[in-house]
Amino acid sequence: MKSKRPDPPASPGRSVSMEDHLERIQELVALKGYARVADIAQSLGRSRPAVSNMVRRLAGRGFVNYEKYRGLTLTPEGRAVAEHIKARDQTLTALLALLGLGPETVAEEVEAIEHHIKPETLKVLSRLVCFFQSHPRQLRAFLDYRSRHADG
Repeated sequence: MKSKRPDPPASPGRSVSMEDHLERIQELVALKGYARVADIAQSLGRSRPAVSNMVRRLAGRGFVNYEKYRGLTLTPEGRAVAEHIKARDQTLTALLALLGLGPETVAEEVEAIEHHIKPETLKVLSRLVCFFQSHPRQLRAFLDYRSRHADG
């Protein structure tokens, strides 16, 4: 039996797990001004030791400011990466919602594809979101077409 190949990295040098942690840290910092290992672990459904290890890796890469037993914050580089992750998430969420998918499906699909999309693809999808937002008649035409050609 073949073993499953690991997921490709989200971006050169960043794993899916790293991006998930950075995204969650950014959300917590925006909410509270800092993030704690316990909060991140609870939010991601991971153990404190696993999150602590990842936080040390992120600190070693220059993405977070971390002192053991204290809150952590993002470095300027960490904030830039987290902002990119957030923008990618927002673009994919907007596109799938515009295309008429329900909120639960949108959330599941974004989580499934967000770490595997190439930057040039994301740029095109972002332009498509802008196009549909500024040309609602074309979006309506697509949605009408979609409903007429639904599979079952």
